[in-house]
Amino acid sequence: MREYLLTLCVAAAVTYLLTGPVRKFAIAAGAMPEIRDRDVHREPTPRLGGIAMFGGLCAGLLVAAHLTNLKSVFELSNEPRALLSGAGLIWLLGVLDDKWGVDALIKLGAQMIAAGVMVLQGLTVLWLPIPGKGIVALTPVQSTLLTVALVVITINAVNFVDGLDGLASGMVCIAAIAFFMYAYRIWYGYGIEAAAPATLFSAILIGMCLGFLPHNLHPARIFMGDSGSMLIGLVLASGAISITGQTDPDAITNLTGSTRDTTHFMVPFYLPLLLPLTLIAIPAADLVLAIVRRTWNGQSPFAADRGHLHHRLLDIGHSHSRAVWIMYFWSALISFGAVAFSVNSSSLLIVLSIVVLSAMGLLALLMPRFRPRAPRWAEAFVPPRYRRTRAEAAREAHDAAAATIAAGEAPGVNGATALSARSLVDAGRGSGSHP
Repeated sequence: MREYLLTLCVAAAVTYLLTGPVRKFAIAAGAMPEIRDRDVHREPTPRLGGIAMFGGLCAGLLVAAHLTNLKSVFELSNEPRALLSGAGLIWLLGVLDDKWGVDALIKLGAQMIAAGVMVLQGLTVLWLPIPGKGIVALTPVQSTLLTVALVVITINAVNFVDGLDGLASGMVCIAAIAFFMYAYRIWYGYGIEAAAPATLFSAILIGMCLGFLPHNLHPARIFMGDSGSMLIGLVLASGAISITGQTDPDAITNLTGSTRDTTHFMVPFYLPLLLPLTLIAIPAADLVLAIVRRTWNGQSPFAADRGHLHHRLLDIGHSHSRAVWIMYFWSALISFGAVAFSVNSSSLLIVLSIVVLSAMGLLALLMPRFRPRAPRWAEAFVPPRYRRTRAEAAREAHDAAAATIAAGEAPGVNGATALSARSLVDAGRGSGSHP
């Protein structure tokens, strides 16, 4: 565990330290596109944050290759090299797109090429656990098509959800943490060495996202761009493919005692990868809805619009930060729920917890205008978003004065107080603080 944490910290530190210089380079290179109608930011913001994230990936792999326990991953498997090859191609494509723009079909073809390169180097799905049939081996053609499909779907799902400050990096970080917990359990809990590459990939991915998040939280100083969103999507898909296609089911059977138990052990987590990944269920749902919506409206599935899930959260009244946190919540609920279900699928407590948390998430979605306010005596100790603005304070004073006037018209109320309150109301109307 210590070596994984060291690798994570190195990837995070390198990504964090590189993001500042990369931001200056992006500004100097003119990688600051004009604001589009579907954008939610109001000022041009530099892209190319994926350059720093790719640096974190390379640093994490380099350090892991020299650690005592992790270097065996590079000696016994070609998957780290396959990941680096595919990541390099997809990162280069993203850099070109961030600076000059690349046609959607060309991007799709390049994504398939990057996935094909990884398949040629051994990073592919070899078998799948199917309920009722057990472990089903895939032919080379089926394996290649499934692997390419998973990579392309995951890349575009993450790319589609990258629409708010810190959204994509935070959601992928949450998914990577959940994935690390599952892969580490298979690696050290069951002694399956084939799960080591996936564990390493997820640890590095966590570091890449954590290192970039401080620069990308609202208000973002830099965007990851396609060079970053496609990169982290590919790394996430690579870890899922590695643990799905390379983990020997017979080794787990020796521990569980039967093929049936092995299939049921693997299915809760593996099978959802086909639809595609449970870990990115929210981005995948956004991807499917976007394709259906655009096709229904007679548009290209690759045409950009303002109908994504995060856009809808903003449209119904949620703030930028709250929309991001709601997406974080649902991503964490689905990701960690899948991991918990894979550990003990018959636990009633897990099911009840998921139901209760889902109800809380739905309640948050139905309260877009709820904005807590601290008491006046505590406003000096809380962030500005919890304080009353001048307009709100003037409105409260106006309402209180109006109530005093109404009470002043009743018998037994001091007329001077009512006159003073009426003056406050008139002053409020004159300042435009109340309609």
